[in-house]
Amino acid sequence: MATGFKLPQTGGYSVDLDDLLMRREYLSDGTLWTCGYNSNGQLGDNTISDRSSLGNTAGGGTTWKTVACGYAHSAAIKTDGTLWTWGLNFNGQLGDNSTTSRSSPVTTVGGGTTWKTVACGNTHSAAIKTDGTLWAWGSNGFGQLFDNSTISRSSPVNTVGGGSTWKIVACGNTHSAAIKTDGTLWTSGYNLYGQLGDNSNTNRSSPVTTAGGGTTWKTVACGYAHSAAIKTDGTLWTWGLNFNGQLGDNSTTSRISPVTTVGGGTIWKTVACGDKHSAAIKTDGTLWTWGSNSIGQLGDNSTTSRSSPVTTIGGGTTWKTVACGYAHSAAIKTDGTLWTWGNNDFGKLGDNSTTSRSSPVTTAGGGIAWKTVALGTSHSMATTDLSF
Repeated sequence: MATGFKLPQTGGYSVDLDDLLMRREYLSDGTLWTCGYNSNGQLGDNTISDRSSLGNTAGGGTTWKTVACGYAHSAAIKTDGTLWTWGLNFNGQLGDNSTTSRSSPVTTVGGGTTWKTVACGNTHSAAIKTDGTLWAWGSNGFGQLFDNSTISRSSPVNTVGGGSTWKIVACGNTHSAAIKTDGTLWTSGYNLYGQLGDNSNTNRSSPVTTAGGGTTWKTVACGYAHSAAIKTDGTLWTWGLNFNGQLGDNSTTSRISPVTTVGGGTIWKTVACGDKHSAAIKTDGTLWTWGSNSIGQLGDNSTTSRSSPVTTIGGGTTWKTVACGYAHSAAIKTDGTLWTWGNNDFGKLGDNSTTSRSSPVTTAGGGIAWKTVALGTSHSMATTDLSF
């Protein structure tokens, strides 16, 4: 953190004007920052050098809007609607009609300026255009591309049934989930642990609805082999692998149909899934985590795994957005500060160290202009926005 730059403190908020102006120049509106492991170019900075503090992607720019991280690849959309990818590409997960890995951002095949949202799985990707069409590419051994096949794709392909009513998409290790504008939730891919939530353990290469169906699904997230979703009534539902308590239902029993988390309630706002842990924010701004905690990824100042939601150290009611990686987590507060915790090999916590943390720490450089954050297996990315 730069000398003299003051982060929000308990009991008040203090920012030196000169330092704020300096920080505004450093954290320009819409800039994209990355840190962590980089052997496959997943940081997009035109190198394969690891970083323990946040650095800019190649090409820089101030027009990045949203970002996603996979195992060792990344994707981001600019404000002009173009979609860019970089990193490992052995399975075509960059969507540029090749299997050549890239250390700098490249556009997907077909280009265009109508991309709205993107998600990255282990070695596959998916994105929705402004016209509501859903596209997927990369590894497809279990049908996770929604295209009624198990053929991997190096260029984006439409989902089976096409349609122009897709709203939200999420990718896990080898499964995917998406919500339509009518509120229905659809899943495909690997299903050994019930991560598709369709009351079976059968793999699916075409979208199927979750058990119980319904038209009130609002948002969804996918982990390694579990899933979580929030309904419009604010209830939080989880399903799939649960050996580490990542479903938050006070058990370690895997589920093939959605179940509610312990404590239930109707005030859940957003949810994220990591490899074997989960995190969610309530409408009151509190942040809750559960699941595997072997390296402190729950942020509760311990390494004790939890099968029921617990609050992060420091608690508070100002958490706005959260992301989960393989064994690390990150969240942004309403004041724009970015906090990370958990496994820190290769410096993916961005705190200029490789020391793992069981409690949230601010990224190196601090700042009060963070907007979005995404985590991969061993790398992290975040965008800034000074307009908030």
